[in-house]
Formats: sequence, C-alpha cells, structure tokens
Amino acid sequence: MQDADLFMELAAIAGVFVGFGALISVRSGGASDAFEIAYMRGVVSYGLLTIVAALAPVTLGRYDLAEHQVWALSSVVVVVGLIAVTVLNVATPEYRDETAMATRSRWLLVLALVGVVFLMLAAALAPLVIILGLAPGLEAALYFTAVVVILLFGALFLIQVVFRRRHPATGGPGSRTQGPFDIPGSDL
Repeated sequence: MQDADLFMELAAIAGVFVGFGALISVRSGGASDAFEIAYMRGVVSYGLLTIVAALAPVTLGRYDLAEHQVWALSSVVVVVGLIAVTVLNVATPEYRDETAMATRSRWLLVLALVGVVFLMLAAALAPLVIILGLAPGLEAALYFTAVVVILLFGALFLIQVVFRRRHPATGGPGSRTQGPFDIPGSDL
C-alpha cells in the first residue's frame, strides 16, 4: 500500500493529541468546567478517530483487496466514525451547556459554526467521493486529506483549551474562563 508510513506518522501525531488531552484533563484533579470537559472530549475523540482512520487503510491493505476497495472501506470507517463521534460529543450535557453559553454572542457562534461546518464537510466529503468512485485517480490523496482534516479538528479543540484564559479558582460556581476569541468583559 502506498503511503503506509505517512499514515502511521499521522496516527502517531494523533496519539500525541490524545495523550495531551488526557494529561490536560487529569491535571489539578480533572476538568474544571463544561468548556474544558467538552473540548477535552473533542480532542480525545477526534484524536482517536484520526488514529483509527490512519490505521484503517494500512490494515485493510494487508488483505487481498483492490486499491479502490481499501480506500472505499476505509472511507466507510471514516464516515461512520465522524457521525458517531460528532453525535456522541453533541449529546453530552457539557457540550450543551457550553453551546448555551456561546449563544450569548451570536456573531461568535456563527463564526464558530462556519468553521466547524467547513471542517466537517471537508472531512466527510472526501470519503463520500471515494465511496462513490467519483475520482479514482485521487482516492489516496482525498483519503489522506480527510484524515488530516480530522486531525486538524482535534487540534482546533486542543488549541482552544490551551489558549483559554483561566480565572482564579476562587471564581465560584458559574464563573467561566475566557478564550482568545471571547469578547473581554462579556458573559461568555
């Protein structure tokens, strides 16, 4: 299989994201608020999906399958994984709490949703093109692009947690930290 080493490297990078996500989530006794819990779940779940997506064609390539079959079956894994991870993350109470907080600033919510929709479309469209056999000469490139976009999705969650401004622990219940895209002084 072509690019097996490249996929193994992507799996290793995603493993580092999962490790950082786990490390951040257990520091100081665990996550402190809905934002941190929801976004750490995003880091870990999309990191794990990246690992599975990167290893799928390498594993399937070991069997006596045509190249299109390897890419198509791997793409099914990606599409099912994207749906499962997204539904599971959105269904958590922490994600709903964080989304409710974000709705207080409509333009930030719209900006975030545009970015998320763009990444999700990029991650899901490439595997669908492969499954439908619409670009046989580009299947390896499209699949690789989808895996990289899923990794970037996890990286987006991680960078938001890392660059979020934290308030002192004495902030009390309901206090919230602000991130780099929050409006200073707003109730976000």
